[in-house]
Amino acid sequence: MGLRTVRGVSVEEALRMVLMLPEVDQRQHGNHIGFRVRDKGFAYLCADDWTMLVKASREDQAALVEDDPRAYKKAHTSGRIGWVQVRLRKAHEDELADLITEAWRMTAPRLIVARAELPLC
Repeated sequence: MGLRTVRGVSVEEALRMVLMLPEVDQRQHGNHIGFRVRDKGFAYLCADDWTMLVKASREDQAALVEDDPRAYKKAHTSGRIGWVQVRLRKAHEDELADLITEAWRMTAPRLIVARAELPLC
């Protein structure tokens, strides 16, 4: 993941990171917001407890949890996908932005990803 910045990401900053990505749709689900691209989920935000669930590769999931267990926790794993629970108050802004962008890339159709002008993670 990227260079580390000061710890702590606000709910508003996390929302901004997700909503800047192309074709993202947000849906309220009880006490959390689900983020989707072409009807496929890649992140969920719970503003009540300042946590976020983000799709990741199993390798990234393991590396994040091992490197910074105060900020990242293994949520669940299915096939090649490993969801990461992010404690926003403990996360680094650059790492979270990279994680969200990569989750979107893993989920969005290839044509949308190819057209997007996003920095490489």
